[in-house]
Parts: sequence; structure tokens; C-alpha cells
Amino acid sequence: MIQNVPDKCGGREGTQNVFLLLVIKSHPFNQDRWEMIRKTWGKEREFNGVLIKRVFISGVSSDQNESRKLNQLLALENREHRDILQWDFLDTFYNLTLKQYKLLQWVSEFCPSAKFIFSADDDAFVNTDNMVDYLLGMKVQQDLFMGRLIYGFGPKRQKSSKYYIPEILTTIKFYPPYISGAGILMSVYTAPIISHIAQDLELYPIDDVFFGMCLAKAGLAPHSHSGFRTAGVSVPSTQDESFNPCYYRELLLVHRIRPFEMLLLWDAVHDANLKCVHAPQKSASTESTT
Repeated sequence: MIQNVPDKCGGREGTQNVFLLLVIKSHPFNQDRWEMIRKTWGKEREFNGVLIKRVFISGVSSDQNESRKLNQLLALENREHRDILQWDFLDTFYNLTLKQYKLLQWVSEFCPSAKFIFSADDDAFVNTDNMVDYLLGMKVQQDLFMGRLIYGFGPKRQKSSKYYIPEILTTIKFYPPYISGAGILMSVYTAPIISHIAQDLELYPIDDVFFGMCLAKAGLAPHSHSGFRTAGVSVPSTQDESFNPCYYRELLLVHRIRPFEMLLLWDAVHDANLKCVHAPQKSASTESTT
């Protein structure tokens, strides 16, 4: 481990005070996204009487010319913000599983009693107010593993695909149901189960699929929530504006949001004078990718 914040959750005695730990998967190059997240949905704060904490997780750049400088930059950032976890492996798409696995190990050691863990991509817009309200209103929270459910898909065999998996790695035709890695919400009960199961499985190179495999082996099922929009929002008419904050106000997550849009959206959905005539969206199109 290159960067750590062992006191993030207040030590083993203080970790039980953390209600929601926000985990942002990112790359050392993406400093502009980090700053916007810190200013918006990733703020460390108390909301509705519960504590929200934040960490960014990263590997090292595969660009050898830039790697040393970026590592130094992350060290400087961590001195100021105390919110970066970095490991000494290449930060690549196929290493996302390793990144998530190391995160769960870190949680078990340094933040074992955080009630909920939310893992998201750094280009997601998250309404953490809605997320906290939803969690506080839940009757059953124990085996929670929730987000945008994906099922009925198997390994991509086309070499041109980002998700290409050769048959030498696996011959299965269908993946177990899994939650899109753009945003995964899990409970303190589920996280250590996945971490334990993962120790006995080969690390499959697509992180959200691997989590689905762990859940299936543990006899647990992922849960779908319509407030997770990993393919963006759809609008009722081509005449309408997709950036309308009214479409985002009732949701929990929207994927593929640019940094400047993140700041504009956060400000807009918290505007007390925002008037919405559109009803919240009720459905989203089925996705085949993460």
C-alpha cells in the first residue's frame, strides 16, 4: 500500500459512528473529478443525524514517465484531504477487481463497523441525501447489495470489446445476476461475506461480475433499485433538456457525468426554489455493460 488513511473512520472504537462510507474508484490522472466530488456529493458531513465519510481508491499509472510524479501528487493530496487509498499495482480496467478486493480488506481492518459502503465510479453523480434517507427508511438492511441489476448476459467473446473474456479463462455462457460497478451499495453484513468468499475464488477481471459470483456462492442475491441510472437519464421528449435537474432530484445515482456538470447538478437539486412539473422517471432501459 502506497497511500493509507488508517484513522479515516476514527479507529476501531470510532468506526461504528460511520453510517455511510463513500468509496470512489478513480485513476491518478483524474484530479479534476476528485475536486468536484469533494465539493458535492462526496462531502464528509453529518446529514439527518448520521455521519458520511469518503475515500478515493487508486492504483498507479501505467505511464512510467508520469507514474512517479502522480504518486507524489497523491501524497500531497493526502496530506491535505486525508482521503486517498493507493496500492502498488497498475490502475487498469482489468485490475478493477483487485482494487475492489483490496478495498474490502481495508474496510475489514480500518472501518469494520461502517453501516453501509457505497462504491462508485468517479464520473457518477450521486444524491447522497436521497441515499441516506432511503437507508434510514429501510426496514431490512442486513444483506443489502443494491444498484442497477444486470442479468442474462455472459462473457463477451469479441476481441474488440472492452469486456472481452477468452474461453481459456472461462467457458460459462451466462454470468450470475450482478450489480453494475458504476454504483454499488452494500451493508456491513454483506461486505465481509464477499471479502471472505473472494479469498477462495480466482479474481475474475471484471469487478462487478466477480462480486456477482461471490454473492451467488454465498447464497445471496443482488437487489435492484430504479434510482440507479448507469446509462444516464432518458427524457420524455426530444424537445426536453436532459440536463434538467428535475430528472435528477429523485434519483440516487446517474452515471457518465462530467466534472462541471456534477457541480451544476448538485447546486440545482439543492435549490429550494426549484420547481418541477415532470414526474420522476419510472423505468430505465436494460443494459448489457457495466
